[in-house]
Amino acid sequence: MRIARVVGSTITTIEDEKIKDTKLLICKQTDQSGKEIGKVYSAIDLVDAGTGDLVLTCHGSSARQTYKTKDCPVDAVIMAVIDHLEVDGDVVFRKS
Repeated sequence: MRIARVVGSTITTIEDEKIKDTKLLICKQTDQSGKEIGKVYSAIDLVDAGTGDLVLTCHGSSARQTYKTKDCPVDAVIMAVIDHLEVDGDVVFRKS
């Protein structure tokens, strides 16, 4: 799993039938405090996340283990919106 920030969305006109009617969001990996550090990637949104949200994403074969992505051609899925992050006893992120 990775922590990421949703930085945008995408619209597709032609897509695999198995991912039809799913929302694809653009994410950027972050460190534990929410600072953007990684590359941008797309992920299937399962939790109604939105631009600016800090989220947990799952990748690779694990991304294809949810009820909605089973046997689908996906590499990343948003599986949680983060409200609060605590590291070593310190709150490093709190959703406003």
